[in-house]
Amino acid sequence: MARFGGRMTKAWALTAGAGVLATGAAMVVAPQGSAFGLPRGGAEAGAESPLQRDAEAVVETGATGLTVEVGAADGRTERARAGVAELGGEQPVPWSPYYRIGSDTKTFVSTVLLQLVDEGKVSLSDTVERWLPGVVTGEGNDGSRITVENLLRQTSGLANYTDVVFSDPEALTPEGHHEGRFAQMTAEEMVALAMTQPPGWLPDAEDPAGETRWAYSNTNYVLAGMIIEQVTGHSWEQEAHDRIIAPLGLERTLSPGSSAYVPQPTAHAYVQFPGQEELTDTTLGTDAGADGALISTPDDMNTFLRALMDGTLLSEERLADMRRTVPAPEFGDGAEYGLGLAWAPRCGEDEAGLWFHGGTSFGTASEGAVTEDGATAASSAIFTVRFGDPERNAAQSEAAREMVDNALCSDGR
Repeated sequence: MARFGGRMTKAWALTAGAGVLATGAAMVVAPQGSAFGLPRGGAEAGAESPLQRDAEAVVETGATGLTVEVGAADGRTERARAGVAELGGEQPVPWSPYYRIGSDTKTFVSTVLLQLVDEGKVSLSDTVERWLPGVVTGEGNDGSRITVENLLRQTSGLANYTDVVFSDPEALTPEGHHEGRFAQMTAEEMVALAMTQPPGWLPDAEDPAGETRWAYSNTNYVLAGMIIEQVTGHSWEQEAHDRIIAPLGLERTLSPGSSAYVPQPTAHAYVQFPGQEELTDTTLGTDAGADGALISTPDDMNTFLRALMDGTLLSEERLADMRRTVPAPEFGDGAEYGLGLAWAPRCGEDEAGLWFHGGTSFGTASEGAVTEDGATAASSAIFTVRFGDPERNAAQSEAAREMVDNALCSDGR
């Protein structure tokens, strides 16, 4: 089985919803707790803190376990956790665990490319054909009509390779996962799958940067990773490490390469597959490439998001490029998508919006956001994904977003 590193895409949603009955699984009741992790001052939060109540609300939707951390630029932090690290056990989810961040990887990849733009090594207006000649072709696809900017803003029109992988509902089963969880797929193979499908559109040849048609496609970021390698002579993983991870001191953020393991401490990941009532342990498995391979922790993710928004990682001009958006309704009401980052007015009309992305992999959902000035960020790791029950999965996602919003918006603090 190939890997999945993005938000739930059209094929996944259709597959998960086809003829599936809602589960009757009982809610997990487990040890819970919250605390301020304030090594630089502060006080402990009580068990009934708003963040703790919100974490428990996510578990009530059917998540086996989660942890969430809120971190401010002045060093103040708060964290909560709920549920269990493993079904059938009593151990809580570890504080600041390692987890697969899925498509939050895209924000790292976009940041690398924008740094390369600042260095004059690549331009947002460069075409895919210039850097990857002959790769995007066939079935009406045309790499000479797609720019680096189109890839990063998801306005290329390219088909999503994961939709092709999982177009057969029989491929999305516990047996299929176990059989293929150690399988590897190269970036070239991922793109080749997408090229078997016609594009949704071709950007305007005269003004590709002005394209506003938007559709989420993991293929875009696989290609972005390939371009980074062509420009620098190094893998996208090395460039992300040298340019972002090491400078920011993100000591617990890494690319697993071919490893199917997540470092300890972590929690078990679970998937409800279509047609199944029980959850399947999907902790082991390889997962995606430049579209969603990274592993991190909530604390590291908060550090990254704040550094991105406060100008530490990008020049003022490149950050403005990243924040130039087009409508992206799949990311929520009023949501817009920039270059590897989304924005939405999630705090209400009278407050500034939040910047975020999020990611879904086999058994782990990454949900977080950062304020527009980079002052405060919140990141959570949720260790359950229900492809077999879209309504319950949507309820979990909504509860997780509400948890993050309440942590960052003034009326929720």
